[in-house]
Amino acid sequence: MAPTILSDADIEAIERATLDAVSPERVESLPGWLLPMDSGTVGRARSAVPLSHAAADPAVLDDILERYADQGFVPAFRLPDGPAFEALYRGLQARGFARAQPTLTQCGRVQDLRMAQTGPVADLADTPDAAWMAMFLGEGLDPVDGASRARSLSRATGTLFASLREDGQTVACGAAAYGHGWLSVHGMRTVASHRGRGLAGRVLQAMAEEALRRGIHRVFLQVVSDNGPALALYRRLGLNTAWTYAYWRR
Repeated sequence: MAPTILSDADIEAIERATLDAVSPERVESLPGWLLPMDSGTVGRARSAVPLSHAAADPAVLDDILERYADQGFVPAFRLPDGPAFEALYRGLQARGFARAQPTLTQCGRVQDLRMAQTGPVADLADTPDAAWMAMFLGEGLDPVDGASRARSLSRATGTLFASLREDGQTVACGAAAYGHGWLSVHGMRTVASHRGRGLAGRVLQAMAEEALRRGIHRVFLQVVSDNGPALALYRRLGLNTAWTYAYWRR
């Protein structure tokens, strides 16, 4: 499937919307860069990210490292894959950084998230309840990482929290942010015993209905490249990869 082509303005909007949703403790900036800083485990909330995919001067690396050191945070980078960043990759490797966790930024049409969903859709709330937060602490999940992710998403202003319930139990959830002209999807979770039933699609449908009500017609999300079940769902819903990025950490 061919990659989605986005404008420079789209890329900047997506990166700003991403940080709005994951709500870092602190965000600084340099020309062409956002520098989120956070003591939690969410990579997007604690990794410097460029606002365009044009070639960057590797001299910026020392400026970024100095900013993180000044504020007492561990530095990391979130860089797109591509030849424009080769000089930065070499500069980071020389400073002891290594590439990890390739992740896909996928985009699509909000209206396509409504396709072929059956059954009640999720409820949307302004604040996450205890059952929503508990979804990040379930079977097979790292409790420290899960708690950090739940806190990060729950801090965001303007995010709506989707909960799909069956017999009074929350069985699937997610977080939807509406800003910078995009619906952005975060924190998708389904109880292990209920996977494979299309529940995530019903969560996304609720998010999509609200986006369309607000006049928002584009959606993006980020998904690790080896999450086969999620990628299969997103493919069915018309989402295409716009770019791949990876984290650079020491």
